[in-house]
Amino acid sequence: MDRTNTAASTTPIPVPVVTAAVGFAPKEITTAESTRSARLKWVVVVDAALPPGRQVNAAVCVSAATAVRVAGLLGPDGTDAGGHSHPGLPWAGCTVLSATSAQLAELGARTVGDVDLLVVDMPESAQTNRVYDEYLGQLAATAADGIARLAISIVGPRNRVDRLVKRLSLLG
Repeated sequence: MDRTNTAASTTPIPVPVVTAAVGFAPKEITTAESTRSARLKWVVVVDAALPPGRQVNAAVCVSAATAVRVAGLLGPDGTDAGGHSHPGLPWAGCTVLSATSAQLAELGARTVGDVDLLVVDMPESAQTNRVYDEYLGQLAATAADGIARLAISIVGPRNRVDRLVKRLSLLG
C-alpha cells in the first residue's frame, strides 16, 4: 500500500531567502559593553489594548521574524556551570513598548520605505487566521493603509529609532 501523501509531496513550501539589509559588522559586536553602546537599537511596539496573551504572541512573532533578518543580532551561545549550552540571545537588547492602535498606524506609516530601518509588523489578520495561506490571501487583498497592526518591530540607527518611539512607554 502506497502511503505517500501526493498533495503534500507535490506542493513545495517556499522558503524565504533572508539577506540582512540592517545589521552589525563583526567588529561592532561588543558583548562586554552596555546595550546602549550598540549602533543599532531594537524596539518592539505592541498594541496596549490587546489582552496579555495576544500581546506576547504578537511580540514573539515579530521578534522571530526580526532575529533572522539582522546580521550579528544574536550573541554567542553560553554554557552554564553544569556544562549545558544555552543559545545566544540578542546582545544589543530589545525594548518592548506599548502604543494605541492609532499610534501603531502612525508608526507604520512613518517607517514605510525607510531604507535605514528594518521594520517587521504583525497585521491583525495574522492572529485571526489559523491557516497561513489564508492570512497571505487576506493580506494581499488589504490596502497598505487598511492594515491593522498589532505589533511592529524596528531595528535601525539608535537616534532614528529613538525619535520614532520617544513618546511611547514600556509595555506594562
